[in-house]
Amino acid sequence: MIFAVISGFLSAALLPLFSKINKNLVPKVYPFVPLGIFVYLLYLMPSVLQEGSLMWNYPWVPSFGVDLVFRLDGLSLLFGLLITGIGTLVFFYTSYYLKGDEYLDRFYGYLSMFMAAMLGLVFSDNLICLFVFWELTSISSFFLIGYKNNDPSSRKSALTALGITGFGGLVLLAGLIWMGFVSGTFSFTELITTPEVFREHSSYIWIVVMVFVGAFTKSAQFPFHFWLPGAMKAPTPVSTYLHSATMVKAGIYLLARFTPILGGTAIWQETLIIVGGITMLFAAVHSLFRTDLKSILAYSTISALGILVFLLGVGTQDALLGAGLFILTHALYKATLFLITGIIDHETGTREVTRLAGLQKVMKPVAFAGYLAALSSAGVPMFLGFISKEIMYEGVFHSSSLAWVLTAALVITKVILFVAGFWVGVKPFSGNLPAEYQKVHLPNPLLWVPPCILAVLCLLFGVLPAVLDGFVQAVFISLVPEAPEIHLAIWHGFNWILGMSLVTLALGFGLYLFFKPSTNLILKTQTFDNLSPINIAESGGRIFKAFAWKWTGFFQNGYLRNYVITILLFLTVLAGYRLYDGVDIHLDWNQISQITPSEFLVVVLMVASIFFALITKTRTGVIVALGIVGLANCLFFLYYSAPDLAMTQFSIDTLTVLLFMLVLVQLPRNRSFSSRKVRLRDGFLSLMFGSLIAILALEVFEAPSYTEVSDYYAENAYILAKGKNVVNVILVDFRGIDTMVETVVLVIAAIGVFSLLNLNLNPFKKN
Repeated sequence: MIFAVISGFLSAALLPLFSKINKNLVPKVYPFVPLGIFVYLLYLMPSVLQEGSLMWNYPWVPSFGVDLVFRLDGLSLLFGLLITGIGTLVFFYTSYYLKGDEYLDRFYGYLSMFMAAMLGLVFSDNLICLFVFWELTSISSFFLIGYKNNDPSSRKSALTALGITGFGGLVLLAGLIWMGFVSGTFSFTELITTPEVFREHSSYIWIVVMVFVGAFTKSAQFPFHFWLPGAMKAPTPVSTYLHSATMVKAGIYLLARFTPILGGTAIWQETLIIVGGITMLFAAVHSLFRTDLKSILAYSTISALGILVFLLGVGTQDALLGAGLFILTHALYKATLFLITGIIDHETGTREVTRLAGLQKVMKPVAFAGYLAALSSAGVPMFLGFISKEIMYEGVFHSSSLAWVLTAALVITKVILFVAGFWVGVKPFSGNLPAEYQKVHLPNPLLWVPPCILAVLCLLFGVLPAVLDGFVQAVFISLVPEAPEIHLAIWHGFNWILGMSLVTLALGFGLYLFFKPSTNLILKTQTFDNLSPINIAESGGRIFKAFAWKWTGFFQNGYLRNYVITILLFLTVLAGYRLYDGVDIHLDWNQISQITPSEFLVVVLMVASIFFALITKTRTGVIVALGIVGLANCLFFLYYSAPDLAMTQFSIDTLTVLLFMLVLVQLPRNRSFSSRKVRLRDGFLSLMFGSLIAILALEVFEAPSYTEVSDYYAENAYILAKGKNVVNVILVDFRGIDTMVETVVLVIAAIGVFSLLNLNLNPFKKN
């Protein structure tokens, strides 16, 4: 399993080698990576259906309770098959869709990384590992969304997506760590056996809120939804893979996985119903005001995600079963419609639905796939969409006292999504073919075969739903551990649910006939732009940027003396407040040794040098005086048996004085000096800070002494590291990694300085 998860990362790492050998080899070889994993998961499916779940454990950081533990059950298997199955088709589709692209090999690297991150996310049984892969999906999707990096709008969309999902990821991390502290474990398998630990804990609400923020941002729930339509700037394979079947469903997966652990309470159910309900209605209505095919699909995707959140909130067994089945249904028909949109754009050069018609005459297989996907999206009988719609209606209709209201909201959403699906899957192919598209032809099979496969599955699973019984049962058990046995069927008799399905189809078809897409509708919605979440977010960003500019300009003003004053003032106030707050300070003068004449003379020398540095009007005098202070400090180290520190201090002070003197030679003469007021201010601040530090230093003598750490180093310095100098052993052996990182930082800084010194700010000027 570990190889299946990391194979995508390995493929991306080996990409430069493949590209160097033969760049044209990449699109021919890389599609077999997801295909191989897909076959492997199919091989494991019988074991999962029989045993319930499979586990793999690979030690990683056991001291923190973090291991690479992978768990394959019905829910993770569903997502794994979607990730690799649709991923395989997208990989093959991309080989022709982006044929001739300069960075096609790089694109496959991004796709491979994203696939591996998604597999790690859905297979992880450890909360921290889940978060690691969660963030890797955000990072890899950033590169995919911003693939057209020369386009400013593409870069902005990628940054927006990364900002929203990254913010949600940080909040989610806090919630996951909090869960670990409350339960004492980061394992899903252990958490699911004791859900009452969280529901009865005082921090339950905070944990739930943090999980919600992470899930809602990733799955584009209102008001975080606006990043998803912007992400449609990415190439169609990205939209198909990320925004229909995988990434946007990561938040849904998280909520579904946590439902047996955190669900069952009013705050969980009601929040999901409200947020999901608003999202599904809001996005569905917005899809009616769009004319770009990808925009229609983007908002219909957001609406579908809202339906899934809504169903998880309803929480009945049928609602959860409907959610599990709808994840599969939506992935099949929405991926088909996205791929078809890419074909239309690739062959006609436009995605405007108002300009498209009659394409079935020149692209019959593509039209066939579009019709099947649209019918499944609409929930027409004999399609998988019909079965999932019936189960959803059943789960919501028998949910609570507000069942009629909730069911009506779901029906209205499905009616509108009927129209959106037909606009993309039917309208571009029906009617008369415009003259400008007479020369359009059927593209390469690598483009039209993948959507046809997915569309046929929508029909096949609808006609023969029994073939999914065992698989859907396993998914159902993942959501409801005590789930009853289910049998999917096309016909359930005459009842309210069938009536609502027929009403949905009738209203949807009527709306499709009488409500036509128009660019004028988009203009009418612009009146409300100022109230849209994206405008509010961007306005908040501009306000924060202006505040940050003023804040930085005030504190980071380029004057070193102001920085030092700010730091010393803050520390003085902090230490002074500690003394003022009633902390008793006891100074035991008996523990302080007698002052010797030599020490007294050194103190006098230091004080005299300090006063000389204050009154002199030459830079040279100041540097020499401060150098004397440093050398006098070396004598104190010698008095108290620290010759190594004395030599280090002596070397540093001597080198510092020399460097300052060399720099001063190049500076102009001092023509201005600090005013008396400024000197009094600086002197008062220095005295206050020095006095407080002296008091705190003397207080250290009263603090109890703990020697466990120092004793450990003293006892093991020679035994473990074969060194007699404890300080050197700590730096080289016990803190070797830390020292190595510090060295790397210094090297990077040196490279940066060297680069700046050799920077040519005027590339057009001849040297």
